[in-house]
Amino acid sequence: MLDQFSRTQLIYGKAAMEKLAASRVAVFGVGGVGGYAVEALARSGVGTIDVIDDDKICLTNLNRQILATRRTVGQYKVDVAEDRIHEICPKTVVHKHKCFYMPDTAHLFDFSQYDYVIDAIDTVKGKLELVEQANRTKTPIISSMGAGNKVDPTAFRIADINDTSVCPLARVMRYELRKRGIKKLKVVYSQEPPIRPVEDMAISCREHCVCPPDTARKCTIRRDIPGSNAVVPSVVGLILAGEVIKDLTQFDPKGRVK
Repeated sequence: MLDQFSRTQLIYGKAAMEKLAASRVAVFGVGGVGGYAVEALARSGVGTIDVIDDDKICLTNLNRQILATRRTVGQYKVDVAEDRIHEICPKTVVHKHKCFYMPDTAHLFDFSQYDYVIDAIDTVKGKLELVEQANRTKTPIISSMGAGNKVDPTAFRIADINDTSVCPLARVMRYELRKRGIKKLKVVYSQEPPIRPVEDMAISCREHCVCPPDTARKCTIRRDIPGSNAVVPSVVGLILAGEVIKDLTQFDPKGRVK
């Protein structure tokens, strides 16, 4: 029967679509990178999606985040994500968590429930905790490395953390994971050297913060506020989702599930 996923099924086949419909994927962080990952998962027919983020949409998110529009500024990102997913596919089960993932909130999540985890958060402590939890439950995870201060979407690569270069965040993660005895982590990283943002106080969030008034963690608490654009985070998010879909379906180049 013809449905909204028929064109996808023409590529992946029926068995793959059934696998996606039965899968549960958690996306930690639904900003510039994670929002596009959620978009692709929903449009690909993933049956259950968890969205985890405690942030609200800010005016400065409009340049790169698919969930950010003039209408959604000030709303919780997970609420907007849930609405958008259901506009795409009303049958998709959505679990939303208004939570800032860190070691002190890790107990709120049971990783054994997930078929795959996407790490799209930007704190090292949170990312390390995600990897550790996924490692304990043997849950597949893919992690986004630094996407800020980049302009070249063609410079991103998929690799094991041990095979990365150039990216400062990947270097820190590689070092910390080795200390924890974790030998592997699938990541998306850029081979483009980060660009130092222009120091212009006239447009600085530190001097002119426009975060929604009751935002729990304003951007002004950051050590550095990275520059961003529309093309890089979107590409990273779509790469992450593409890898998840490929791994879940075990899709091969011949065009069907293995």
